[in-house]
Amino acid sequence: MTIWFRVVAMVSAVALWAVPAMAEGKPLQDHTEHWNTLWHHVILDMTAIAVVFAAITIWFLVKYKRTSEDQEGDSPSLSFGASMAWAIIPIFLFLADDFYLAANGWKLWNDQRQVPENAMEVKVTASMWSWEYEYENGKTSEDLVVPVGAPVVVRGSSDDVVHGMSLADFRIKEDIMPGRITYLWFYPKEVGEHVWTCTEYCGLNHSDMYNKVVVKSKADFDSWLGTKG
Repeated sequence: MTIWFRVVAMVSAVALWAVPAMAEGKPLQDHTEHWNTLWHHVILDMTAIAVVFAAITIWFLVKYKRTSEDQEGDSPSLSFGASMAWAIIPIFLFLADDFYLAANGWKLWNDQRQVPENAMEVKVTASMWSWEYEYENGKTSEDLVVPVGAPVVVRGSSDDVVHGMSLADFRIKEDIMPGRITYLWFYPKEVGEHVWTCTEYCGLNHSDMYNKVVVKSKADFDSWLGTKG
């Protein structure tokens, strides 16, 4: 029995060591692809577990199929140590990759919360059912316009209820609420348009509470920003 507990303890120590080890790292300049990669690995992990358990289940169904109506099955007699080992070791083996993915998720989340020093700041005010974006020289309630090739931090608050500012294309979301300022940041790498939407139900016209994020070239953005002064 002692040897089984030693094995379990060793597997546990390795799994717990992996969590803080994976939590270390430098801030990311762009986290979108990292979220995509992490989610891809999560899907692979879930698929592998499903395939393994499905294969084992089918094997049990075939191997231990009853051959006559009056046949009764029996189970082998296991010691306490063997019983614990068969229960705990497979759990840790399957959880090892889950701990690894969770540690990567925590690391990525922590990196995402660190705003780059050169980020352009835009203040956002949410109210039922519209957005207002405030730049250094003016406000607009149309679209969120940003320059390409530079990080943008959005700091938001609400005039009424809880709203959710979400940029699905950049894999980010943050709730905003009255009396509190929350933030998110993203890095637009290409000129184009994205959807900015509220993801917390906020009343009758919640589904209409969306705008575009328009990514312009630096020259076009500076020209646009000049019209807000």
